[in-house]
Amino acid sequence: MRRHFLAGTVMLLGLTLVLGFGYPLLVTGLSALLFRHQADGSLVYRGGKLAGSSLLSQSFTDSEGNPMPRYFQPRPSDAGSGYDGADSGASNLGPSNALLIGFVPGVNTVGLDGRPSAANPFATRADPACVPTDPKGNPVTSPTPGQRYARNPDGSYVCDPSTVPERAIAYRTFNGLPASASVPIDAVTASGSGLDPDISVQNAMDQAPRVARARHLPAHQVTSLVHRYTQGRQWGFLGEPTVNVLDLNLALDRLR
Repeated sequence: MRRHFLAGTVMLLGLTLVLGFGYPLLVTGLSALLFRHQADGSLVYRGGKLAGSSLLSQSFTDSEGNPMPRYFQPRPSDAGSGYDGADSGASNLGPSNALLIGFVPGVNTVGLDGRPSAANPFATRADPACVPTDPKGNPVTSPTPGQRYARNPDGSYVCDPSTVPERAIAYRTFNGLPASASVPIDAVTASGSGLDPDISVQNAMDQAPRVARARHLPAHQVTSLVHRYTQGRQWGFLGEPTVNVLDLNLALDRLR
């Protein structure tokens, strides 16, 4: 029994040293030697100052939190309060959840009394799937008699801005697109991590005219920049071509 105990102890110590210390130190050393930029977080600097990481999405907003027209915008984020690298994650909402798709007749519509309804009583002209908010701005997905709702000056309900239909409306308005224009899925949904740094080529091309107008640049110059920073499929066949938002915006700033 003593021999088995000693053998087990030696095995435990040996594996602890090899796998607990040796292997991590070897991998860390090799990554620092061969892939130093990636090992340091793929950090991007502008004028000697840290601008971000090419692996993490970030917001491009003004002091009031509004998206800046002169910059390409990333996809929405559900990481913490948004783009929080310390709280990466997704919303994990189901495909019929009103907080995701709004109130859709035949799927999840409810009446003013909270019971299933054949139509959405909160529908507005712009958003038939409107999910109303209370006076504090919280979405109301389970209405009850006597529930108070926020209203617009014209009397219509104030809709929760985080649903896909509302994000699509905001995307078209911000980019000057027709109300019937199709919207790239990555423009209205967050990634699994909430920190995806890339957007689709179509998303970037939809935004290019607005960026060009805001910067007083020829449209073809901005679209050419989008093409220049388009990354092909991984290994030539996985996924779709993408555009890194941070790299593209930094390239825009260098045009000045």
